[in-house]
Amino acid sequence: MEMFSLKGKIALVTGAGHGIGFYMAKALADAGATIVFNTSRKESVDTAILEFKKLGIDAIGYVCDVTNEQAVLEMVNKIENEIGVIDILVNNAGIIKRIPMCDMEVSEFTKVLDVDLVAPFIMAKAVIPSMIKKGGGKIINVCSMMSELGRETVSAYAAAKGGLKMLTKNIASEYGEYNIQCNGIGPGYIATSQTAPLREVQPDGSKHPFDSFIISKTPAGRWGTPEDLAGPTVFLASSASNFVNGHILYVDGGILAYIGKQPK
Repeated sequence: MEMFSLKGKIALVTGAGHGIGFYMAKALADAGATIVFNTSRKESVDTAILEFKKLGIDAIGYVCDVTNEQAVLEMVNKIENEIGVIDILVNNAGIIKRIPMCDMEVSEFTKVLDVDLVAPFIMAKAVIPSMIKKGGGKIINVCSMMSELGRETVSAYAAAKGGLKMLTKNIASEYGEYNIQCNGIGPGYIATSQTAPLREVQPDGSKHPFDSFIISKTPAGRWGTPEDLAGPTVFLASSASNFVNGHILYVDGGILAYIGKQPK
């Protein structure tokens, strides 16, 4: 199992203060990596550090706006000087605005693209030069099923994640010769505190309509858990995936493979 070990590796996970980013960071730490992360607010950095400590993880947090290239360069430089060269970058930070396209302001559309697509470009651009000098590295972009599917109210998010899928393939194409593997993880619907309201039992005892919808569309018949992302994250961050490049690994319980049940 040594090929899955991350001992001696430094992993930077953006937006890891909560949600799936937090759990992906935990998985990397459990495999032996030193964890550094960022959020956009000091309070969330401090809170996350305490949560990591409860799990026995000594994570190092930074306040950084990943859409600000100068701030990103300063953060990466500080990490390299204080901790070491980043071996693994997980571009997890993201936002979604659920607004019908014709009701969406251009500024709202571009905000989603800035965080979900431009920021991963900025982050990758910041870490690749040192990865090249060190002899290799791993970049994992958190993509989405919405890079393959459309759905009402998520035009900006789908456009950004579709772009991120192709950025992933292009980084792999351009820097694969330097032993840099860039792959994506496309989570399905994951049961976290953020999605809890969509899974609440209704006053009449029935399931939330969205909960029923997701389960009916998922061959596994359930929501994913944060633990379902652990193995794929460690695999793509480790030497076990050294000949896997430009791939999007969808961790979705089979949604993208499934046309749905025939009505009775």
